[in-house]
Amino acid sequence: MPAVAFFDTKPYDRQFFAPLGPPAGIEWRFFGWRLGCETAGGAAGCPTVCIFVNDQADGAILVQLRELGVRHVALRCAGFNNVDMVVARSLGLAVSRAPSYSPHSTAEHAVALFLALNRRIHRAYNRVRELNFSLNGLLGTVVCGKTVGILGTGKIGRIAAQIYRGFSADVLACDAAPDLDWSVQHGVRYVSVTELFAASDVISLHVPLLPETHHIVNRETLAQLRPGAYIINTSRGKLIDTRALIDALKSGRLGGVALDVYEEEEGVFLEDLSGQVLQDDELARLLTFPNVLITAHQAYFTHEALHEIARVTTENVRRFAAGQPLLDGTAL
Repeated sequence: MPAVAFFDTKPYDRQFFAPLGPPAGIEWRFFGWRLGCETAGGAAGCPTVCIFVNDQADGAILVQLRELGVRHVALRCAGFNNVDMVVARSLGLAVSRAPSYSPHSTAEHAVALFLALNRRIHRAYNRVRELNFSLNGLLGTVVCGKTVGILGTGKIGRIAAQIYRGFSADVLACDAAPDLDWSVQHGVRYVSVTELFAASDVISLHVPLLPETHHIVNRETLAQLRPGAYIINTSRGKLIDTRALIDALKSGRLGGVALDVYEEEEGVFLEDLSGQVLQDDELARLLTFPNVLITAHQAYFTHEALHEIARVTTENVRRFAAGQPLLDGTAL
């Protein structure tokens, strides 16, 4: 029976795919390990593989999958920077994704990270549990009247901007394809990248990882920031040069940093390493700063998002098996 090989799955993935069930004549095969050169063999005889953000789908692995009989790569996420699309096209592989599973989930988490970091809620929570009810060191600021820079105004970025406007913040935006009608409707002003970094009290990253956005937060752009500015990243870890970020934190220039993604998160985020020694020195250093708040790729993690990911992925598997066009907006 044809099967779909699911890589890098957790119990919650299976929980949301199970009620939908596989399309008729197809079975699910769930693997806990990530897709890589040593694990690709699990896809033998499977027309479709289903992968997540930290699975490897570079050229060599795509060739390996094609030789195993794979014809369709379905991503359980919106980003596809881990797939070599040039090679995929040359091999005749169909690639689909879940492009808009719940933009509110990620946007709301990004704003929540800033609010928690700014008002020191994470530190206050730990203090109170130890019966320390002092307010020393917990002083925050109001969002009203601050300038928030939204880098990337796709669906997630636009929702984040609108939330900040609800706090009566001034919102600047930067995007390669600005939505001027939306910006006028919501009182958002488009500016250059340089102006956004120089004028913002808070910068929230919502751009995809592309060659031109790799390390868009670097020593030069960090030097342009207002002293005390905050950086929030719920998009892709490699948007930020981690070493430059650590130096900016050490200098005291940054007011705070909130990360839901990290440059070298593969094998760390989404895993329980509580009984181990953390081998990543840069991540370990970030965790020592009192003004750094890190969640482990949690922004998307809502009932609504997981249900929609399962629904779109299952429908694309069905359509591919039936020789039908994939869902609008999902095929690459």
